[in-house]
Amino acid sequence: MNRIFHARIAWYQYFLLAVLTVNAVGALWCKYILPAVVAVLFMLMLIVVIEQIIHTAYTVTTNGNIEISRGRFIRKKVIPISEITTIQRYRSMKFGSFSVTDYILIEYGKDKFASVMPVKEREFVELIEKKMN
Repeated sequence: MNRIFHARIAWYQYFLLAVLTVNAVGALWCKYILPAVVAVLFMLMLIVVIEQIIHTAYTVTTNGNIEISRGRFIRKKVIPISEITTIQRYRSMKFGSFSVTDYILIEYGKDKFASVMPVKEREFVELIEKKMN
């Protein structure tokens, strides 16, 4: 049976949503054609970002693969578990005890990397390590 892990939403994704929304509304506030075109572009970017945030999922399949799906507009990445060399938890840019982002880095193949942010990190790592052995 395939096991699906949903992605955790990072603070910078909320920030990006807020910035795109404020810019789209601000461009619509001006009642000229050029800002309206810019507003439409911001709204299209907003749709892509929302789609990516909602539909990002990591699937550990029964045939020994990890499928990283980042929404409908981005191609799915398939990583064979047999090719994984290391899987580690990392923190980016630390300020004292606060880190900007916590993520899991998967190294596979020859110098290939994939970063994931599942909601249940411990279960995700334990399942992959179990399938690796």
